[in-house]
Amino acid sequence: MKKAVVVPDSFKGTISSERICEIFEEKINKIFPFCKVVKIPVADGGEGSVSCFLNALGGERVSALVCGPYGEKIEAEYGILGGDTAVIEMSACAGLPLVEGKKNPSLTTTFGVGELMLDAAKRGCKKIIMCLGGSCTNDMGAGAAAAAGIKFYNSEGESFVPVGGTLCEIEKIDTVGKSELLSGVEITAMCDIDNPLFGKSGAAYVFAPQKGADENQVAALDDGLRHAARIVKNDAGVDVSALSGAGAAGGMGAGMVAFFGAELRSGIETVLDTVDFEAKIDGADYVFTGEGKLDSQSLRGKVVSGVAKRAKEKGVPVIAVVGGYEACLEDIYDMGVRAVFATNPMPVDFEKVRHSSEDNLAISVENILRIL
Repeated sequence: MKKAVVVPDSFKGTISSERICEIFEEKINKIFPFCKVVKIPVADGGEGSVSCFLNALGGERVSALVCGPYGEKIEAEYGILGGDTAVIEMSACAGLPLVEGKKNPSLTTTFGVGELMLDAAKRGCKKIIMCLGGSCTNDMGAGAAAAAGIKFYNSEGESFVPVGGTLCEIEKIDTVGKSELLSGVEITAMCDIDNPLFGKSGAAYVFAPQKGADENQVAALDDGLRHAARIVKNDAGVDVSALSGAGAAGGMGAGMVAFFGAELRSGIETVLDTVDFEAKIDGADYVFTGEGKLDSQSLRGKVVSGVAKRAKEKGVPVIAVVGGYEACLEDIYDMGVRAVFATNPMPVDFEKVRHSSEDNLAISVENILRIL
């Protein structure tokens, strides 16, 4: 083997994608000392996405003073690639870890996310990759829109910044004052779910409970999203009511499209395009990928399936190394994966096996390489 490309997702709760790349590189260098190893750690759009992009492509990490989930001032970081592409995790200023012990999606805001976008534009960024995931909000991105200059009015004609619990108070939206800084900036939102904005499979019913909402709150938040979608259609001319992925990050998927003209894209497709994956795998003997659990969700635009499809088009065989898998192997083989290996040597409870995940991965990788 003369060239190998390693492009894994993290094994959530156990090993980061960066560490997985390091383990592969160590073992490949041991068995194939003259093999070139190309490492592309990836993330699905949630926490860790900025680090993955920076590790894969280089760039700089910058910070800005912005509003946190409850309007408090916090330092939030994002990445700049190649001088003109910003990678922003919305969770950096509107994520669940920031509200531990005080979760309430009826009150939290994405205002700081809009401030990060403006900061990136001020620094000369012409493209923004917005990573949707891990949010503590349910405001449909209205807070971010307000930070960018879009005005929301209530029945009294008063301007206000909507949060999840006050979306139902929006009577009019005025986009005229939207900041010129974002004019001409290409915005892509990384989204790995296909949930709609509202309804039983929408943002509130599926995700708000983990953000602290009780049953009554969930229903009220869902009503607010429905109401806001109607106003957005009337005043902004954008219908997000049936948009796949609109429910991501408390409805911010819808907001990114409606307020910022963003394109919602699969996280892995965005990553592979950004790192120029097809060029990276030229001349590769194998592509190694993986994730913590390979299941039916993996077939719907997750890392393994996304990598396999691209590599199959180039005729490069793919080997997936995963923590565990369910009975979906025939489908994943059809997508281009040559073989799947699980790192757990025997059935063990996750809470026990998680502590030996790195050792198990290293053993599995070495065994696979010895076969090759």
